[in-house]
Amino acid sequence: MPPFGPIKRQELIRALRQAGYLRHYPGGNQEYLVKGAQKLHIPNPHGGDIGPHLLARVLKQAGLTPEEWERL
Repeated sequence: MPPFGPIKRQELIRALRQAGYLRHYPGGNQEYLVKGAQKLHIPNPHGGDIGPHLLARVLKQAGLTPEEWERL
């Protein structure tokens, strides 16, 4: 995985799938991934990359440190 920093949404989803999360599309507007009983909301698509602050929030919710992230 690239160093902790801006990332494209599809790369984020790909890396989280490597970490054991599965893709799921609910009936609402928010897409989320699941791992066991844990539900991880991911950012909606938008024009640019996901910045480091939002990436940090997603990783915190997933229980991953930046070091674990870079090892994926």
